[in-house]
Amino acid sequence: MLWILLTIIGIFVLHYTTFGRKLYAIGGNPQSAYLSGIEVNRYIIAAYVICGAMSALAGVVLTSWLTVAQPTAGKGIELDAIAAVVLGGTSLFGGIGGVGGTFIGVLLLSIITNIFNLLGLSSYYQSIFMGIIIVLALVLNRFVVKKSD
Repeated sequence: MLWILLTIIGIFVLHYTTFGRKLYAIGGNPQSAYLSGIEVNRYIIAAYVICGAMSALAGVVLTSWLTVAQPTAGKGIELDAIAAVVLGGTSLFGGIGGVGGTFIGVLLLSIITNIFNLLGLSSYYQSIFMGIIIVLALVLNRFVVKKSD
């Protein structure tokens, strides 16, 4: 429930506030955003503060779910996070994407991971598959960006 609530808040902030529009502008081209009068460093710091707060919240939720503060509990989740974001349509080069697409990417990745677990596939092969997803999404993203130029 918390995940859905934070997703809705993120979608609202990015699409319907000037803060979100300025973040998209900075992600697309920081120099152009600066020349447009946006205080780029201030918004970048704000984005990092929000990311840090969300990471802390995720740590608290994970700790409460595991009922123990395991320091290595999140080891290896970075690849899953990147794969979900890229699968959701967010460009790693900036300015394109959003929270809604990432939400869909997480759902798809969860389904794929669940299927792999049901098939008894090793986590080693699951990591390879996540890497392949990231590479394919990057290649596809580059193709789409070049085609639109």
